[in-house]
Amino acid sequence: QVQLVESGGGLVQAGGSLRVSCAASGNIFSFNAMGWYRQAPGKQRELVAAITRGGTTNYADSVKGRFTISRDNAKNTVYLQMNGLKPEDTAVYYCAAGFNLARMTDYWGQGTQVTVSS
Repeated sequence: QVQLVESGGGLVQAGGSLRVSCAASGNIFSFNAMGWYRQAPGKQRELVAAITRGGTTNYADSVKGRFTISRDNAKNTVYLQMNGLKPEDTAVYYCAAGFNLARMTDYWGQGTQVTVSS
């Protein structure tokens, strides 16, 4: 079993910044990629950013230049630094992990709420 635990969500003003973290435990060698999805009310869950153990990254077009994903393999932790936040970034952010960037949805965290006020 793999457990993913998110932290760092909260309420911020538009234009502000927030960093969310995801710590993995359990059978950590069962996956090679970790990242973040988000889901707003009434919307489909969408990929935000992902990263492999080797550092290869992938970002949604809507967050390029504003969000940065990074990882600490020793801590089995992935971080998402979110800058220039917009109200449309408001969503529940879910940590996810999987075999590779094309399939990183084998494991899911419980999610952390990010709310951006206007």
